Amino acid sequence: MNILVTAAECTPFAKIGGLADVVAALAKHWHALGHNVRIILPKYATIDTDRWEIKPTHIVVSVPMGWWQEYTRVWRGVLPGTDVPVYFLESHDYYDRPGIYGDPEGYADNDRRFLFLSRATFEVASSMDFVPDIIHAHDWHTAFALAFLKSHYRYHPRFARTAGVFTIHNIAYQGQSDPYRVLPLAGFRVEEFHGSWFDHDGVVNMMKTGIMFADKITTVSPTYAREIRWTSAGMGMQPYLNLRGADFLGVLNGADYTEWDPTSDPHIVATYSAESLASKEANKAALLAETVPPHDRIVEVPVIGMVSRLTQQKGIDLLLGCMEQFARSGRARFVILGSGERRYEHALHLLAHRHPTRIILYTGYNSALSHHVIASADYLVMPSLFEPCGLTQIYALRYGTVPIVRATGGLADTVQEYNPVTTEGTGFTFREYSVSAFAHAIERALSYYRHPFHWDRIRRNGMQQDFSAAKSAQQYIDVFRWALEKIGRVV
Repeated sequence: MNILVTAAECTPFAKIGGLADVVAALAKHWHALGHNVRIILPKYATIDTDRWEIKPTHIVVSVPMGWWQEYTRVWRGVLPGTDVPVYFLESHDYYDRPGIYGDPEGYADNDRRFLFLSRATFEVASSMDFVPDIIHAHDWHTAFALAFLKSHYRYHPRFARTAGVFTIHNIAYQGQSDPYRVLPLAGFRVEEFHGSWFDHDGVVNMMKTGIMFADKITTVSPTYAREIRWTSAGMGMQPYLNLRGADFLGVLNGADYTEWDPTSDPHIVATYSAESLASKEANKAALLAETVPPHDRIVEVPVIGMVSRLTQQKGIDLLLGCMEQFARSGRARFVILGSGERRYEHALHLLAHRHPTRIILYTGYNSALSHHVIASADYLVMPSLFEPCGLTQIYALRYGTVPIVRATGGLADTVQEYNPVTTEGTGFTFREYSVSAFAHAIERALSYYRHPFHWDRIRRNGMQQDFSAAKSAQQYIDVFRWALEKIGRVV
């Protein structure tokens, strides 16, 4: 099967969140299954072309934008560890600037930047004479690729038999734009906007566009699929998801265990397995040696880790509401790696200053450090307000780091409350979004820390779970076949 992937992020080249990991992991496993995969990304200024051996090609592609043509030079690299080609679109106007989206507020022309990516996807594929069976578009950034597939390229010889699949990673980010601005650029008539598949509350909504034009729609966990159809978590998209209900399903994200494996991880001090959990303590000792004065390196104090974007979605308000009580009492030490909203960074810096040996804060994105923190911590907290899937808790399970999570979205699908009677379960969960419920879950989790039988059982249970991206990749191949059947093809 020929699979053309278009996305705003892909590990290791450009990453803000789990989207990047999923795009890379799926492509890697599709390739291993024998499918022909190609990925198209913007060439952001932050991408290290030397490190990843990304080279310019002779290909310059014209991209229709409104009544004129714009141009992109194509660069080529490969997904590390594979020979999957990744094509990068050079544009000084759109991508030669800091970051990916222009955090924290976003660049004012993001609609146009990603519209260009969606349209260029087809022109680049044509320039390579690549005939895709599937175009797989991710989140609002590339949603218009599905609209283009069913309109401008509907009868194109390379795309007439192509099916489109749209994956929703986070429905909170929908990509809204003025119809008088974006529709002419996309080659659609503004006069036909109202009541169209682009229209949501009088603006162009790119998330709705992807939902309505795709042959099949997926999201990143079964529980999140139910939540966004039937509860306020759908954030206005519920009617469209229900309209397309027969074509919509949740496919749980999976981890790339070739990168996230405590038995061979190059980013941690000591490798270990479920049979050698004692070696995990060396990572904790190393982390404390790096951050805590000798007199306070008490390894018996449990370490609670967090690796997260610092946003309201991630439950940072709950963390701020109860973290100090555990740190002040000396019952737990916190190690936090993340960046995001300034108010949260400021609040965490204040607490870290107040308790410098009990609350250790790293701000920014650091892939190697995220491995180190997850391997070193005893627990990992994810008190999310909502969580489409989450990968960090899956990594934590593999590393014997016990997750404490709110039972929402993919967290509910991957973490099972530990039962001391049956000794089944992999972590600790809570449902009510409140500081008291979160604090109670932490209390419950800490109560097992000094009970060797239960402590080892919980960790080993987690390490035996299999949430591999290989499983997700095979499920997506099934989705792709259903999409092709819908347009009258059998593969």
